Amino acid sequence: MTGEFERIWLVYNQASGSNDEESLAALEEKFDSLGCVMAGKTCFPNETPPDIATLDRERVQILAIFGGDGTISSITTDRYGWQGAILPLPGGTMNMLSRRMHGDAEAPEIVARLRNGISRKVRPSIIRSRHGDGLTGVLAGPGTVWNEVREAMRDIDLVELVTSTTEAIAWSANGPKVACLNSDCGRDEGYAAITISPEDDGLQANGYYADTIGDFAKQGVALLQHDFRNGPHDDLGRHMTIRLACLKGEPMGLLIDGEPFDGESEEEFALVPSEIDIVATADAR
Repeated sequence: MTGEFERIWLVYNQASGSNDEESLAALEEKFDSLGCVMAGKTCFPNETPPDIATLDRERVQILAIFGGDGTISSITTDRYGWQGAILPLPGGTMNMLSRRMHGDAEAPEIVARLRNGISRKVRPSIIRSRHGDGLTGVLAGPGTVWNEVREAMRDIDLVELVTSTTEAIAWSANGPKVACLNSDCGRDEGYAAITISPEDDGLQANGYYADTIGDFAKQGVALLQHDFRNGPHDDLGRHMTIRLACLKGEPMGLLIDGEPFDGESEEEFALVPSEIDIVATADAR
């Protein structure tokens, strides 16, 4: 283990999609076998993650976050200005940031790469909005209502699941659509959902539509998995800034890194670099 990766603080979220006691134990065992000093461990959100002052006092070099994209995003952006680095580890459903930084590797393999010296600190492009920064993506439009279905599934509330699913299909089909206001940016009538993803050379936007109620249901299931990629859509291009608007002048549904926000009738998003170092090991593949 190189010197800059010896003192670790681990934050984990056992409520995340692929994170359980067995996977957590395997991760801790890997840290220990590599000679890491575990300066602290936090169970999020039951416990508050260490602030910058605590991390500095404990001489922490790496804040490892084992959870989903929402957990990683909220903790990372709250620690802007810290001189250490964030290590995102795949403990959620889609793990988009971890995939971007490490490929499809599991958490113990990613940690092992640190010892092999196959890692680097980067400041990847992210999405900035008036609501805060998104590290993995934005979803806008009536299709965001499927987030309520996901929460009902997480809480195992069968009555609420049936109700929210029925309402989600109807709202996805009939809710106020959103459009991209950039020039030559898709359908004038708008879309049930527009996704924005940060890439190195711009924000990639895609507009998703459906022709039947069944199509909306299929796209809703895809949303639950944070994956709209297989649904019918238009490529809306790559931009440094993107302006979206609800065509009826109503507040738009908005998810940033999978977390809901109250959007206004118009929203703007910009490509900016991360304000904190993030550990990447993708070259290890």
